Amino acid sequence: MTERGTLWGISLGPGDPGLITRAAWEALQRRDTIWVYPARSGKTPSYAFDIARRAGLAPPEQHAQLLFPMTHDGEKLGRAWLKAADTVLPWLRAGRDVLFLVEGDASTYATFGHLARTVQAIDAQVPVRIIAGVNSFTAACAQVPVPFSEQDDTVAIVPAAYGVSAVDRLLPDFDTLVLMKVKPILDELIDWMRQRELLAGAHFIERVGAPDERRFSGGDILSLRGVKVSYLSLLIIKHPHRIRGERIKGCLRKDSPQPLSTEAA
Repeated sequence: MTERGTLWGISLGPGDPGLITRAAWEALQRRDTIWVYPARSGKTPSYAFDIARRAGLAPPEQHAQLLFPMTHDGEKLGRAWLKAADTVLPWLRAGRDVLFLVEGDASTYATFGHLARTVQAIDAQVPVRIIAGVNSFTAACAQVPVPFSEQDDTVAIVPAAYGVSAVDRLLPDFDTLVLMKVKPILDELIDWMRQRELLAGAHFIERVGAPDERRFSGGDILSLRGVKVSYLSLLIIKHPHRIRGERIKGCLRKDSPQPLSTEAA
């Protein structure tokens, strides 16, 4: 029986080709692999493939676009994942490595996880590997620039689809809020930040690292009310007024009992 090829999640970073890691770059130099990359529809180009193209990376002889529609309909998503799995499985079963190109990091809000689970549900012998990459929110902080977190800061990364009320409930417990995919509720978020006096420490970043990246900070974010923005947009909100509870310095309090030894006497 032919040994299965490996399904690789190749993280390309959020848009700047300079943020492709050495490990991902080396994997993409291989000519014996097959590239696949996600797109929302047949009419929409793949953002991940565009990052590789702008990096000057040439695809191998075989490469294919996989469709992952933008919908919350579970049945439609399931059909799309199954169709994508059916596309790559013959190559994997023939012993070919398949490289799935992913913008950002392949383990963070990425379509790769859906494909990998579907493939392994059909054929558990297919190995899956991920090459880690730069996340959009850490790249965005570097661009602004503000620290993502410092010392004992608490951080929450939240899809904005949960709504303003959910974000408001999180606010007291976190020094930094990262709101992903803010397009549908951006106007509501802008009003909420103004009411909570958070605009001074807020940063909006759209398509970070891409040639058409846009950034707005502080009061300039107000100019985005009613403006159409990209799906690949996020908000970084610093909460300077957060009241912190007691923090334990180090691993244990000085008066804490020492843990019992698990070594045999």
